[in-house]
Amino acid sequence: MDESAAEADDMRAEKDRGPIYQRIDAVYAILPPRAQRVADTVLENLGNVGTYTVAELAELSGTSTATVSRLFATLGFEDFSEVRNHVRALRGGGMPLGVSSTPADGDERIRQELENIRRVSQLLTGGLLERLATILGDARSVLVIGQRSSYPVALRLRESLAQTRPGVALAPQPGQSIGEELTHLGSGDAVIIVGFRRRVSTFHELMKFLPTTGATIVLFADSTARRFTQYADLWVECPIDSVGPFDSYAAAMSAATQITDAVLERLGPTGKRNIMRTATSFEELGEIHASDLGR
Repeated sequence: MDESAAEADDMRAEKDRGPIYQRIDAVYAILPPRAQRVADTVLENLGNVGTYTVAELAELSGTSTATVSRLFATLGFEDFSEVRNHVRALRGGGMPLGVSSTPADGDERIRQELENIRRVSQLLTGGLLERLATILGDARSVLVIGQRSSYPVALRLRESLAQTRPGVALAPQPGQSIGEELTHLGSGDAVIIVGFRRRVSTFHELMKFLPTTGATIVLFADSTARRFTQYADLWVECPIDSVGPFDSYAAAMSAATQITDAVLERLGPTGKRNIMRTATSFEELGEIHASDLGR
């Protein structure tokens, strides 16, 4: 075995078999200059790697196909198809990688977001919306849980539901853990847990624990949460597909509005009185501009 082959074997043994960008970081300092150029090109175009061929990457980096192939072998990939699958898995896990070398067209974005809204609306009209309205309208209390990118959606749900009925809380509070929020849950209560991808590492443990409280569990999440549905009584599958690097939450916010509208309708005159009491509180405390209160 020649010296360069032995060095490559050593790098394979030492590298971190994690995401490709971590693998590159682990060996970058000891890569030959031409391999570094390929690595730079891969990192600069990571979201588009799956659309290129080895020859195109070689041309982009000003190197050869042999250099590109050697780098991927050093990083632990059997062939270029494995690299493509690896990058697709990163994007599928929610990592904000672009899928185009040019900015997404505005019309294309709108079409995708409208399709997401259409899909979740179609799901809700299949009887699911009525079941959600019954559970959330009739529950003794409602706890809405959301962390990371799920937090804004959870906050929106809590904000709207709290205007229609009492006993709606949001967890976790800033700087707080979540265990104490679950202590007093029981039969007759409801939990909405919002769990879009790139969830916190403790999400699985939380999902396993929630059914032990006796509360009715509603999972509000994208398709990657399918494995957690075994712990939920209802699942609102909300698409977050986007033509750009970051996930779109337009459909999630639309679904949150549809759900709270249905709860208000379920509660009838009681819900409307709660809305008016909330408006009165806003007015007396001066928290909302008068023009937004219809004055």
